[in-house]
Amino acid sequence: MQLPSLPPSCFLIACTVVVFFGSCDPALTSEQSRLVLMEQFSHPGVGFTWRNVTCPLCKTVFTILDIALLSDTNEERVARAVREVCIRLHLAEEQVCRQITELFRDDFIRALQQSLLWPTEACALLLGSSCGKFDIYAPWNLTLPKVPKPPVTPPSPPKPGSPQSRVLFLTDIHWDQEYAVGSPADCKDPLCCRTDSATPKWRRREAGYWGTYSKCDLPLRTVENLLENAARDGPWDWVYWTGDIPAHNVWSQTRKQQLSELTVISRLIHKHLGPNVTVYPAIGNHESTPVNSFPPPFVHGNRSMSWLYDTMAEEWAAWLPEQALKTLRYGGFYTVEIQPGLRMVSLNMNFCARENFWLMVNSTDPANQLQWLVHILQDSENKGEKVHIIGHIPPGLCLGSWSWNYYHILNRYESTITGQFFGHTHMDEFQMFYDESTMSRPLGVAFIAPSATTYINLNPGFRVYYVDGNYKGSSRFVLDHETYILNLTMVNHSPGEPGTPEQNPKWTLLYRATQAYGLTSLFPSDYDELMRSFVNDDRSFQKFWYFRHKGHVSEPCKETCKTSLLCFLRSGRYDELEQCDLLSGYKGEMARAARKTLC
Repeated sequence: MQLPSLPPSCFLIACTVVVFFGSCDPALTSEQSRLVLMEQFSHPGVGFTWRNVTCPLCKTVFTILDIALLSDTNEERVARAVREVCIRLHLAEEQVCRQITELFRDDFIRALQQSLLWPTEACALLLGSSCGKFDIYAPWNLTLPKVPKPPVTPPSPPKPGSPQSRVLFLTDIHWDQEYAVGSPADCKDPLCCRTDSATPKWRRREAGYWGTYSKCDLPLRTVENLLENAARDGPWDWVYWTGDIPAHNVWSQTRKQQLSELTVISRLIHKHLGPNVTVYPAIGNHESTPVNSFPPPFVHGNRSMSWLYDTMAEEWAAWLPEQALKTLRYGGFYTVEIQPGLRMVSLNMNFCARENFWLMVNSTDPANQLQWLVHILQDSENKGEKVHIIGHIPPGLCLGSWSWNYYHILNRYESTITGQFFGHTHMDEFQMFYDESTMSRPLGVAFIAPSATTYINLNPGFRVYYVDGNYKGSSRFVLDHETYILNLTMVNHSPGEPGTPEQNPKWTLLYRATQAYGLTSLFPSDYDELMRSFVNDDRSFQKFWYFRHKGHVSEPCKETCKTSLLCFLRSGRYDELEQCDLLSGYKGEMARAARKTLC
């Protein structure tokens, strides 16, 4: 495709548009098998595309851009150029281009001015290692205590009749205030099923009452129905909640709107689950605006994160002790003792996200969060505590060095960390951790729970974990888990009354892990064996593929798709995902698609 004729000022900022949204669209490939892989594996978000920038052009653009941004007077020119590029190259609809440029301009330009990003590094970030080197994300190492690692004792199933803890897990609610029944479910905008969604010419599907199989988020009534059903299914020993409250209308969000939605959903959870159930939240990448924008604590003033963290501390004060609220206000992370012998750590995974453009300034252990984690884990090891870690983005999708250090921590404290719980991908899946010396002995599983939202083309869902309970010598490992869904095909049409939605629908059990896969427990060794069965028994893998999509699958996953997904499941560390990718002949494309942040 030939580039449209653009004034020079537009090309000055062309690559900057990609920094905003380059992580939001699936990677592009030339071969059909590659295209199928990207469609099956990546999670397209806002839908911006970028096909026209070559490596020399990118470096030229950023060289000129670096000079231009030395002067504050050029900021408005830069912003106008962004809008022009976005509109003229059809990266999005004109209204979306204008709104998102205005939303991102100040924070992004300020981060770019403060960063030490050279053109070669910027273009490596955007176009891949063939166009430069990520010096800005150079390897860094944490300092681990010089305390010897204690001998490892493999976990064993608890005695029959031992207590179990029943834990509710919520993630990726994505409530859309503008969701409208009957509105277009297919539209050109990044998010449909809304009052202002334009009707496309090619087809006409309408938004359903409880949700829609499309690029749509949830109406509030579905969120409330989930919580009502969860409350009836209790009692719960506690709740993990890993964020992403707002919808995917990332081009038009305001701080006031984000805080309002945080307040509404937090209070609804408290109302329906009751004052006797403690909820332990983690921060998603959508809680901020602009999306993915999480400056580290050294950024002060209006651009700091205090506007969000302080409100979170206020809303979650009923669940968290004061010491936890203190670190929450500081950097969005905290730790708390759930029960004697069990500690929980909530990480701010936005400090590991490539899409967080503030990490251009300094990506070395932002907010000293991982070093803080090491301190917590060493203290827990000394006390004989077990630790659960929760967060939004799975560690295997993080920046390479962050992911490597986290993996190293998991290896050192494998006898202390007995549970890892994440969301973000909207799918029902997991990632494995292995002994670093051999990469063959399984020692950890990162559970990735399904989303509440339908985005994209899914049933709404939530997860229940059964954890080794509160007794002396408990392993605190996950023993089993269940996934519940709201089957939209059924509940949007009441039996005997076509076109009428079912009132007060029930969320149904999709599967229980041990029963579905014929397992006796869900220890790391069990998941390692399960992956081996996926290789040798395609029926088992296709069952996983069905569950992964919460019971709504358009087509099976074969050959290239299957190989790529097995790579993902095995790779709790990002460089392992890249290596598996390269060995399978994907030239880095699958790894880049796998880490795409849902925008």
